[in-house]
Amino acid sequence: MPLRHIEKNCGVNNMGFIKRLERNIAKKEKAIEAEKRKIEELKDKCDSHSITRAEYKIKKNHIEEKIRSMNSRIRVLQGGITKEKKHLEEKEKEKMKKKEKKGKK
Repeated sequence: MPLRHIEKNCGVNNMGFIKRLERNIAKKEKAIEAEKRKIEELKDKCDSHSITRAEYKIKKNHIEEKIRSMNSRIRVLQGGITKEKKHLEEKEKEKMKKKEKKGKK
C-alpha cells in the first residue's frame, strides 16, 4: 500500500494501520534471516566443494541484493509508522484545542 494513502484515510482506525505496518516489518525481517541462512548454506556447499567459488559468489551477490532491497523496504515502512504517529499526535492536539475552546465559551 503506498504511503500517500495515509492522509486520505484519516477516518480509518489508524492504530490498525500502524500494526499492519509493524507486521510487514516483522515479515521482512524474518525473510532477511532466511536469506542469511541461505548464504550460510551456500558457504557450507562451497567449503565441501559441491559448488565452485564463482557459483558461490554469484549466488551470494544475488541474495545480498535481495537483502538490501528488503532493508530499504523496511526503512520505508518505518518512515510510514513515524509519519502516522506524528499525524495521530497532531490530531490529538487539535481535539484538545477544540475542547479548550468549548470550555472557555
